Amino acid sequence: MARFARGVFFRYTALFRLQQCMDVHTQPVTPRLVLGIETSCDETGAAVLDETGRILGEALHSQKEVHLKTGGVIPTVAQRLHKENISRVVQEALDRSGVAPSDLSAVATTVKPGLALSLGVGLHFSLDFVKLHKKPFIPIHHMEAHALTVRMLSPLEFPFLVLLVSGGHSLLAVAKGIDDFLLLGQTLDEAPGDTLDKIARRLSLIKHPKCSSLSGGQAIELLAKEGDRQQFQFKTPMGKQYDCNFSYAGLRNQVTMAIIKKEKEEGIQQGQLLSCVEDIAAATQHTVASHTAKRTHRAILFCKAKGLLPENSPTLVVSGGVASNQYIREVLRVVTDATGLQLLCPPSKFCTDNGVMIAWNGVERLKEGKGILPYTQDVSYEPKAPLGRDISTEVRDAAIKVPHLKLKIKC
Repeated sequence: MARFARGVFFRYTALFRLQQCMDVHTQPVTPRLVLGIETSCDETGAAVLDETGRILGEALHSQKEVHLKTGGVIPTVAQRLHKENISRVVQEALDRSGVAPSDLSAVATTVKPGLALSLGVGLHFSLDFVKLHKKPFIPIHHMEAHALTVRMLSPLEFPFLVLLVSGGHSLLAVAKGIDDFLLLGQTLDEAPGDTLDKIARRLSLIKHPKCSSLSGGQAIELLAKEGDRQQFQFKTPMGKQYDCNFSYAGLRNQVTMAIIKKEKEEGIQQGQLLSCVEDIAAATQHTVASHTAKRTHRAILFCKAKGLLPENSPTLVVSGGVASNQYIREVLRVVTDATGLQLLCPPSKFCTDNGVMIAWNGVERLKEGKGILPYTQDVSYEPKAPLGRDISTEVRDAAIKVPHLKLKIKC
């Protein structure tokens, strides 16, 4: 009888444990959800993503119209507009996602680099939010987020080459991991988007009937389609320097001198539209594209020589606001076709600053358990923050000469 009882007991125990295992595997797994917040410059963005990269809800407030009227981003104005809109933008993203703050796994926010006053608004709002809801906080490097956005849209393994070009940044880096980058080169003065905006202002393109609602870079791209770039021969910067750094300020000076000369020839004052604005736009855009492409070409050759990219399907990712320019994309495609790389660019809406890319970077960090802070920890913003480990000296010392490529593009 005792032996029978023991047998029943063991069978019951085994069945109980089996049922426990079945319960664990049949219970629905709660997906991890991340709220991303972006305020590094003049866009107030927020988005909620799940760990697969599915966008559950997003919202964006653009300050473009305000800054067009003032001729550029004024930090104090940007700060005020962020403060006025951030609470609404975040709430809209949450409402559209159907996710309550209590359901979030973490909050990710841009804390570097960017405009100090703008970064401060997003960071202070986020720290108050995570303390209120007792959620982990993930500080995000703005340029890392741009670099990794493409991984949300298509499967892409590390390592790959990244070109980030925007109004505030220009750099080339090898992405080896979500927080592991090798910096090959960066701008020595101003970023290409800043150069295009300043030239557009000097040309008074906001007064052009086709450009009144466009940013400077958008106006240059639009008018360049109707222009003849051969009418102005601007010198490509840094032709004798065999590294991967960029310089756009010298080009801006060349264009400014050409504008002054043409104003005198046409007998008009600064602030009036020249008859040749389309030609100047086309020549400017081509020279920015050519300079960017040549530095990128050298970066590709350096990476191949050093074995920094995979032999199978090496990839160049291009992101940042200037990556929306279709002419620049096509010039870069000439380079990738010539060197056997795959060119990947996020859709234009993900190239400019947005909450989605910040949330995705938060998802990637959450998955790998990197950079996740308790809600009680203090965090500071960093207006200037390098990306990864700087090996630009090695690139310069390699002194790689880039073969000539025909950059004949129709856009």
